[in-house]
Amino acid sequence: IFFMFLMFFIGGLFLVKSIEKKGVLFFIIDRVKRLFIPFLFLGTILMLIAYFSAYYVAYKNLNVIDYVIDFFTIENWPPGPPWFIGVLFAFNFIFGISYSHIKGMFKKYSQKVSFFTNHPKTLFVVLFSITFILHVPLAYIVGAGKWLSFGPLDFQLSRIFAYFGYFILGAVVGNSDFENHIFSSNSRFITQWKYWLILSVLFYSAITYHNRTDILGQFVDNGIMPEFTAWMIYYTLYVGCCTASCMGFVGLFKTVVKNRSSLRDSLSENAYLVIP
Repeated sequence: IFFMFLMFFIGGLFLVKSIEKKGVLFFIIDRVKRLFIPFLFLGTILMLIAYFSAYYVAYKNLNVIDYVIDFFTIENWPPGPPWFIGVLFAFNFIFGISYSHIKGMFKKYSQKVSFFTNHPKTLFVVLFSITFILHVPLAYIVGAGKWLSFGPLDFQLSRIFAYFGYFILGAVVGNSDFENHIFSSNSRFITQWKYWLILSVLFYSAITYHNRTDILGQFVDNGIMPEFTAWMIYYTLYVGCCTASCMGFVGLFKTVVKNRSSLRDSLSENAYLVIP
């Protein structure tokens, strides 16, 4: 539930420092090399290879030209899992060309991040509220499973505002002295990670119970509550699970991963998505 939200948060964490270091033009050129070109390769060449077996099972046709035509026209150029890289590039591009106009505002909000170092409950309320506002209205209107495509760019419409919101939140936190404040080892936000994971499990258990029993649907069918109320309860559980999971796993990773390893160093040195 929380995974992609947290991925976009991490994707924005080093954003401002990278722009400040390289300048807007070279930042965008760098993102084209690191994100856009790999996205086109992964979302086109590798997906053409990956989906061919499914095409053959469906049509019993080994003609490569027919398959390529079907891939780009009938299937509308599906990028598969690399969709994340394409959306991340779009977010980086939008932020890069807008940064000079919002630089002052970002600095203002980044200065407030340290307040949450020892106020994790307040952080949960704020993060829950932001997630709810960005995700729930759109998900309720268009449906949680609605996807939208523009060429190879493919994304879940109901989550796109929330993804961008978490990306911006990552940029705000990254522009602060987070290592010595909110992400420091003594931060209550970090030290209380177990409680947030327990809360996320409770939220997730409630969601799982509903998915197996359709308990909210039964309440609607029996006239106990209106459909809108049932949906808001479900989305409240969903947002609560997402929020608590993000907070819990950030604290878990910060607490557990303390020692360097050659594998993690290698990943860091070759990470295209988050390293400036």
